[in-house]
Amino acid sequence: MKGITFDEALELVESLPEEQRETLVEIIKRRLIEERKNKLVRSIKKAREELASGKIRKGNLEDLMRELSK
Repeated sequence: MKGITFDEALELVESLPEEQRETLVEIIKRRLIEERKNKLVRSIKKAREELASGKIRKGNLEDLMRELSK
């Protein structure tokens, strides 16, 4: 499939009837939300794995300052 430019995509979207454009906007919004959710899930999973393996530790600011002063 040949790629299209951003401007070509906009022109194509603008050529659609209003109802289809509104539907497209809603689909894109849902997909963006899903992408962000999946990214957050991967980030949380990685953080939990690092915590379990000892690469990172829990703590508050006082714990950090105490560790840095050692």
